[in-house]
Amino acid sequence: MMKKKILNLLGLAMKSGNLISGEEMVIKNISKAKIVFLGTDTGPNTTKKITNKCLHNNVKLNRDFSIDEISQAIGKNNRVVCACLDEGFSKAIHKLLEEVN
Repeated sequence: MMKKKILNLLGLAMKSGNLISGEEMVIKNISKAKIVFLGTDTGPNTTKKITNKCLHNNVKLNRDFSIDEISQAIGKNNRVVCACLDEGFSKAIHKLLEEVN
């Protein structure tokens, strides 16, 4: 249930313009990101690249959702990674993630 709420928040963030998606866009704007979602079924090269960028920029990385779940939540096809840029959405997502874990 909490996972569904998190995915709904990702969709709302996308609609409000506070979420970016796609590997290039996320890497380009990683310093603005509050939390990054990377699909569990992402390839090793992309996983390493995004993980290193998040570690270097001290950005929280979440790997709880598949590429299909992320893509469906944000209304875009085949999105491997997305990043929330808004502090408010990010805090709400963090709170829900703590309840799941």
